[in-house]
Amino acid sequence: MSRRSGILEFAVLGLLRESPMHGYELRKRLNTSLGVFRAFSYGTLYPCLKTLVANGWLIEESGSTPEDALTATLAGRRAKIVYRLTAEGKDHFEELLAQTGPDAYEDEHFAARFAFFGQTSRDVRMRVLEGRRSRLEERLEKMRASLARTRERLDDYTLELQRHGMESVEREVRWLNELIESERAGRDIKSSASEGSAQQNNTSGETGGLPRHRDSTRPDPSDDTAT
Repeated sequence: MSRRSGILEFAVLGLLRESPMHGYELRKRLNTSLGVFRAFSYGTLYPCLKTLVANGWLIEESGSTPEDALTATLAGRRAKIVYRLTAEGKDHFEELLAQTGPDAYEDEHFAARFAFFGQTSRDVRMRVLEGRRSRLEERLEKMRASLARTRERLDDYTLELQRHGMESVEREVRWLNELIESERAGRDIKSSASEGSAQQNNTSGETGGLPRHRDSTRPDPSDDTAT
């Protein structure tokens, strides 16, 4: 099984744990509401559903009334199928939720795991968050080292692109730090997000916009000590 198909199966099981759904609704949740994946086609989703059914983790049920089913048959259409999580599927999903291996720290897999943090125990959430932060700190260190080696050979646009990538990673590390602090303090994530938003608004008001990122290797013109 590929890593991406494993993420898809995890997300499908998690969504169906909330409520039974038909294929169209599942695809919509995966592509929009969940906000985790790139667009999925039915050609990708339905083989995944068939695998989950074959493993005994899902069952297929008719989601139509007898009248609707008869109308679909007369029109030559297939009756609507609703997918429901089985007891075995629920147990399997809970096993997946408890896993905190290195794959859980990677970009797409972490996003899928985070989408179901509401169903995940606090100790597992902490391990996933700390693992993700550690992975990003390693990535950031490599990016800084690479930029230091190649700075003189890069044109301004490539250099700016690399800085943009570093700033994105730095922002996520700060976000993870806030989440980890909230988890340790036992605070609700909604209240923490509200506090962070209020603080950001105050900062924006003082500076007239978002904080300006500066290359730490270059002197700041506003610094009196710069020469």
